[in-house]
Amino acid sequence: MNNTASVLVLVFLAITFIMSAHDKIFHWNDNMSWMKPHFEKTIMKNYVPQATGILLFFELIAGISSVVGVVELYINGGRMFGFYGCVFSCISLLMMLFGQRLAKEYDGARTIAIYFVPAILGVYWLS
Repeated sequence: MNNTASVLVLVFLAITFIMSAHDKIFHWNDNMSWMKPHFEKTIMKNYVPQATGILLFFELIAGISSVVGVVELYINGGRMFGFYGCVFSCISLLMMLFGQRLAKEYDGARTIAIYFVPAILGVYWLS
């Protein structure tokens, strides 16, 4: 098995983004009641639902592509879906990082940076 590290990163990203998307879909109102006050002093204050919807879209692409990427690696050693799963994971994390920095939530931004490391490693390994 030559792709163990890539598979582990893809599983990590799949769990992260599928669960995050699941939470946004099934607990939308709870998320909005937390996010609207979080961003009330930023330029995003009137766009929280739209921005969250865009983030949700990218998270779904990241999570689903990561799952398909694991299957693709096992079936034929292909890397395309895994690569795009990692890229969309990085894009999602950068959107979250932007939001946390905008809201001056530096601890949250630091946590997102930790998630960025395996995502960018996945991009490197699968490119």
